[in-house]
Parts: sequence; structure tokens; C-alpha cells
Amino acid sequence: MNIKRLAKILNDINNILLPLVCFGCNAQLSRGESILCAVCRHELPLTDYNFTHENKVDLIFYGRIPIKKAASFVFFAKNGIVKNLLHHLKYNNQEQIGAFFGDWYGAILQNEKALQNIDIVVPVPSHPKKIKKRGYNQVALFAKTIAASINAEYRGDVLTKIINTKTQTKKDRQLRWDNTKEVFLLTPSCKLKCKHILLVDDVITTGATIEACAKKLHQIGNIDISVLSIAVVP
Repeated sequence: MNIKRLAKILNDINNILLPLVCFGCNAQLSRGESILCAVCRHELPLTDYNFTHENKVDLIFYGRIPIKKAASFVFFAKNGIVKNLLHHLKYNNQEQIGAFFGDWYGAILQNEKALQNIDIVVPVPSHPKKIKKRGYNQVALFAKTIAASINAEYRGDVLTKIINTKTQTKKDRQLRWDNTKEVFLLTPSCKLKCKHILLVDDVITTGATIEACAKKLHQIGNIDISVLSIAVVP
């Protein structure tokens, strides 16, 4: 029996004993499905926002911080598939969901001419205590996959989160800004002058986290910043 056939048999046995389920609806996944079932994939609320035309993610940052362009992959709602996926990504040790989003969105972004001049992809950092508890920065794998898709360099060492803030999902814009303005630190040794940076986050709500990170990045001087997120709150 060849190795590939044996591996397939073992995989089938594993799926019978521990069947994989959809992170969106908990239905058992069929062979060939991963993360989401076909129904949930079809129902995923894609934004259709791109890096060519102005969209509502761009409008979030107007008058606040110089952002060249911004976009998000899906819409976030209080209930639904996206919330389930991001909850599993952040709290249930399902880091592969970041790659799932990155592979899908990355395939779309490969055709974006505006992203062909991106030099560096930088994730919004997590505090070391959260990384130790979770095992990873929930944005990192998504950002790495996007970087590979657009042939840019991934840099997870540019920004550091120095204050361990609590979740901000129920805070208004002012409270979010007050809670993030002194949270991030720019690594002094990073040499990114004259670069175009793609700043990546998981969810954009008021834009306070991105704004705080972008302000730190602009301290480098003579750079462009574009923004990308997995989800945006409508």
C-alpha cells in the first residue's frame, strides 16, 4: 500500500472518530470542505471593497490620519458566520482561520494593481501576555498569507503593544481612542523610510486601533500607509 493511500485511509478514520464541523453552523463538513461548509461560504458577507474605488473603510479615516487606501474583506455583525469565525480565531486556538481568510482574500488582492507597490505588511500587534495565553497573534497568520499573495515582506517586529488593554467592542469612539493612543510602541531600529506599508488588523470598528498604530508608523517619516482588515463593522 503506498503512503498516499495509507494517509487517506488514516484521515478518513480520523474524520469518522473526530468529524470536522463547520465553524459557521456546526454542521459536519464533507470531504474537500475546510473551515466552512459550502452553504456558509456562500453566505459569507463579502464587502466587495477594493483598492481602486473609494469605500466606507476609507471614509472612517478621513480627517484623522493620512491613509493612502483602505479595505476590508467581510462585514462583521453581532451574530453570524463572521462573528463565529473570529471568536474561534481569537479564543478557541483556531489559528488556521487566519490562513483561511488570507488565502481567500489574497487570491482576490493579487489582481489589485494598487497593492503591487506594497513593500511591507505589518500586523496590529498583540500584547505579549495575550500571545503567551493564546499562543499567537490572531492577525499574524492572516497578514503573513496576504504578504505572500502580494509578494511583500511580512514584518511582525515593527510595532509592539506595551499595554494589555481589555476588549473594546462595547466602547464608543472616544473611549476606544483614549484606550489606544499610548498603547503601541514603534521599534526604534526598524528602517522603513520611503516604504509603502500595509497595516493589517482583524476587525475595524471605529478605526481607533488603526489610527493609533498609523500615528506611530508615521513617526518613521516619508512613508505611505494602506490599511486592510479581515472584517469591518458596517
